[in-house]
Amino acid sequence: MSDSNTHSDDPTNDTLGGTLGGTQGDTTRKDPEQWVTGDEPMTGAQRSYLDTLAREAGEELPGDLTKAQASEHIDRLQDKSDRTS
Repeated sequence: MSDSNTHSDDPTNDTLGGTLGGTQGDTTRKDPEQWVTGDEPMTGAQRSYLDTLAREAGEELPGDLTKAQASEHIDRLQDKSDRTS
């Protein structure tokens, strides 16, 4: 039986490996430290939401955070806030 989504000339077949699915729990959330793009500047959406959360919490944060740093601050400030994620 041939899987029409798997092609022998697909370069990702050899490099990805591992398994999908299973009972590993929530695999949609990675530690921001493990993000491939975590060192890139935060996104516009992160900046906007973080600005709102920080103002509500009475905090001032640097404007040059990375995506990973912004995510960590968002998680922390959401825990302090009445807002939901």
